[in-house]
Amino acid sequence: MSDPQTTDSRSGLAAAFGAYLIWGFLPLYLLLVREVPAFEFVAWRIVWTLPICLVIVAVRKQGADVAQALRNPRALGWLAVSAMLIAVNWVVYVWAIQQGNIFAASLGYYINPLVNVLLGTVFLGERLSRLQWVAVAVAAVGVSLLAGGALTTLWISLTLALSFGAYGLVRKQVPVGSLPGLTLESALLLVPSIAVTYHYAGTAAGSSFMVSPALSLAIVLGGFLTAIPLLMFAVAARRMPYSTLGFVQFLAPSIVFILGLTVFREPLQPVQAACFACIWAAAALFVWDLVSRRRSTAS
Repeated sequence: MSDPQTTDSRSGLAAAFGAYLIWGFLPLYLLLVREVPAFEFVAWRIVWTLPICLVIVAVRKQGADVAQALRNPRALGWLAVSAMLIAVNWVVYVWAIQQGNIFAASLGYYINPLVNVLLGTVFLGERLSRLQWVAVAVAAVGVSLLAGGALTTLWISLTLALSFGAYGLVRKQVPVGSLPGLTLESALLLVPSIAVTYHYAGTAAGSSFMVSPALSLAIVLGGFLTAIPLLMFAVAARRMPYSTLGFVQFLAPSIVFILGLTVFREPLQPVQAACFACIWAAAALFVWDLVSRRRSTAS
């Protein structure tokens, strides 16, 4: 008979790989909607994410969780903040891919786990180990190199890392599950998103949703590619060790980096290569520390 804990861990690992594979290959999907302005695309993404979330909420019978959060003004206030943060993250990411700044987008999500560590230290009173401080210092060297030689794209990486890190920090303060939280975040962003789509519909170019059936279908697909990996990530976070999840987390930016070299053929500047080397070294130290501490705890 199989061990239920082992089975959960394996299913969690599969869910984690699924989520990060989708996020890693997302730039390929964005090629399908590259003619849609970033603000308009993110607005449509939110519009189509909400009904998909509502369907999943119904299937998973989590309507009571959504209703409970709606009756909690403090939770709604924090969700409004997290909604704005994730909206900023989405807009900057989509714009960066559309502009060909693939490496800057990839670097942002390499930095993100280290930002999470710092935010946990500053705001949650968590303590860093000596090796984690070394990892942070090495990452800081890499970012400093980029600041000196590629200042025009540094803001993209830092905005992505800080917005997603702050999003995670805020969501950690809200006693609402991942799916109900995403559902309410999408609901809170629905009115401004509809306003954005209405604005673009009134321009000379018109709404991107009406250009062609193929483009309209691709835009609707954005809702699925938002909701599904987030749900898979929530499953993974509950079922597998954090150290393993922390290692898998680097899969997505690695795929994005490879796509930047091969599919998008973005030239890799020497200062970017040096920065990536520092970030990879910091990530390796970070994961090594997590794994080592888990092993020492288990023994």
